[in-house]
Amino acid sequence: MQAYYLLFKSLHVFGFVAWFAGLFYLVRMFVYHVEANEKPQPEQDILKKQFALMENRVYKIICNPAMMITWTFGLLMLITNGLEWLRVNPWMHIKLTLLVLLVVYQLWCKRIIKKLEAGELPFNSYQFRLANEVPTILLLSIALLAVYRNTLDFLWAFLGIIGFGVLLVVFTKVYKRFRERNPEA
Repeated sequence: MQAYYLLFKSLHVFGFVAWFAGLFYLVRMFVYHVEANEKPQPEQDILKKQFALMENRVYKIICNPAMMITWTFGLLMLITNGLEWLRVNPWMHIKLTLLVLLVVYQLWCKRIIKKLEAGELPFNSYQFRLANEVPTILLLSIALLAVYRNTLDFLWAFLGIIGFGVLLVVFTKVYKRFRERNPEA
């Protein structure tokens, strides 16, 4: 049984690495898709068409399969450990909640793809840059839970993650000012 568990764990890790990579790349493309509107014609239309194609491919070929691999092998690990193990490990309940939030984020990304394809600009590039930090915060939270498990002080971890989120927002604002001053950077 241990050999199966290690295989499930390895495939789970593979899945979530690919899933996060896809989500990071996808929302970065939203930034570029919106910025393509600042380009002259016909460059604008060419870029927007290419980004729409790339966004759909990343979503369908990377994000969806990676999410399914992550959930499948994560659930197999839970089944292998049993319900009693799940009951006595409250950190896993929080991790599963964060994973549900990640799925919601991915579904939100699908809605954004459709809006961008329809020519709508639901957010500007700065707002998409901020949205691109959501999976960063979720990844940090999930990693801390997976490593520290029940020894993690949830209050301090939560406050630390909030602080990390504030730092990301500050960094994003500083970067925005830098780009405004140096448009070619």
